[in-house]
Amino acid sequence: MKSVEAVIFDLDGVITDTAAYHYEAWKELGESIGIAIDEEFNEQLKGVSRMESLERLLRHGNRQDDFTEQEKEKLATRKNEQYKRLIKRVTPDDILPGIKQLLVDIRQDGIKIGMASASKNAFEVVGSLKIAEYFDYIVDSSTVSKGKPDPEIFLKAAEALQVPSSRCIGVEDAEAGIEAIQGAGMFAVGVGKPQLLGKADYLVENTSLLSWPEIKKRYHHS
Repeated sequence: MKSVEAVIFDLDGVITDTAAYHYEAWKELGESIGIAIDEEFNEQLKGVSRMESLERLLRHGNRQDDFTEQEKEKLATRKNEQYKRLIKRVTPDDILPGIKQLLVDIRQDGIKIGMASASKNAFEVVGSLKIAEYFDYIVDSSTVSKGKPDPEIFLKAAEALQVPSSRCIGVEDAEAGIEAIQGAGMFAVGVGKPQLLGKADYLVENTSLLSWPEIKKRYHHS
């Protein structure tokens, strides 16, 4: 039986729901350039890099050819500045249900914990949540060349933790994230709806249903 040596978490929608702040910031940017988005469209932006999210937003509004690369960079920066203002509201009360106990249980089992986040603000958010002590290594999108669904960010986290990817479990709430975990050769735990995350190796509807003994059992039987 193969043993698990590391668990690698996504941040947004798994540890805390800063996805709501991303949505608010993208919505505001979209409105400023005449593009309306709703929460259904926002699902396409989860787990995706900032520039790719912007490209999807522009295509959605049929404005993909209206901006230079330099102008796109400015738009993406504007969105991020608004997002950073919004996440100043984050406190330890914003940790999603069940996650703190899950981190404690994994740590008590002697398992390494990493983070692979598409957010460039991962360190700031983890600090605001006051859970930095649980993470052995955090990889954010500023240190990788390819965003999810490419597996690079999960492979980099496994390498930093010095654990073979086959002995890692990844936890994600986005379709692109599940694809990235499995592309890295890891066991994928999904948090969300089956119609979006049906390819996950183990799926729960929300974080309160994440149990370390159950995740381990599913991993060992995979």
